[in-house]
Amino acid sequence: MTSKPIYVGVDVGASRTKVAVLDSDKNLIGHAVKKSGTDFTATANTCLTIALDMAGVGKRKKFHAISTGYGRKNVTYAQETKTEIGCHAKGCYLYFPFSTTVIDIGGQDNKVIKLDENGLRTGFKMNRKCAAGTGAFLEEMAMRLDIGLEVMDGLARRSENMVKLGSFCTVFSATEVLENIRQGKKLPDIVKGVFFSMIKRVLEMDSLTKNVVMTGGVVAHNPFLVIMTEEIIGRKILVPQYPQLTGAIGAALYAMESNQ
Repeated sequence: MTSKPIYVGVDVGASRTKVAVLDSDKNLIGHAVKKSGTDFTATANTCLTIALDMAGVGKRKKFHAISTGYGRKNVTYAQETKTEIGCHAKGCYLYFPFSTTVIDIGGQDNKVIKLDENGLRTGFKMNRKCAAGTGAFLEEMAMRLDIGLEVMDGLARRSENMVKLGSFCTVFSATEVLENIRQGKKLPDIVKGVFFSMIKRVLEMDSLTKNVVMTGGVVAHNPFLVIMTEEIIGRKILVPQYPQLTGAIGAALYAMESNQ
């Protein structure tokens, strides 16, 4: 059991809750991800227990915690809250300490955050009003195609003749998907078209700088999205080891700063 201080970050999203535990050297020593469900407080508690067990410490060990995300005020063990933008920026800068554009694709929204060489935010854009370009968009398309979310990445990689969807709207895209099914288009080609539509929607949010980082649960479970985005923008994209934990890691870093 570690005797070093630990710091906890909690990112309660509308879709998933993430907890990250850092030691005093900023090493990720424990983490957990669960569906947020209908009881954000209970889910945050469950994730904490799992993450602390992985870190080799008990729940009785004292720690400083900061929460972020949609349900950040539901975390009873957090001493403070921070914004999603700030936490994602700080989490990415830990692993990529230079000027970047961060593209975070989550379950209900996506973000484009620009950081300078010192990790300071120079601008950001968020997509909250439409599900297109988010995990919710993929869930809707998977339902229309009668497939599981977990098979979409593999299907897209098998595409030989991608179907292009003309609409960025989730409702209209669903209609297009059904029409392509009626026409007998191959499933891998339709799924890759869904991925392409999603990427184009995100890239339209803002311009990109030289270095681009992609994070979020959608990226974690669909790495082919990164490959496709690289082909579109014509350069390599950086991805942290745990792209879904960026916000939680950033919150833990804030906890560390506030406890010094």
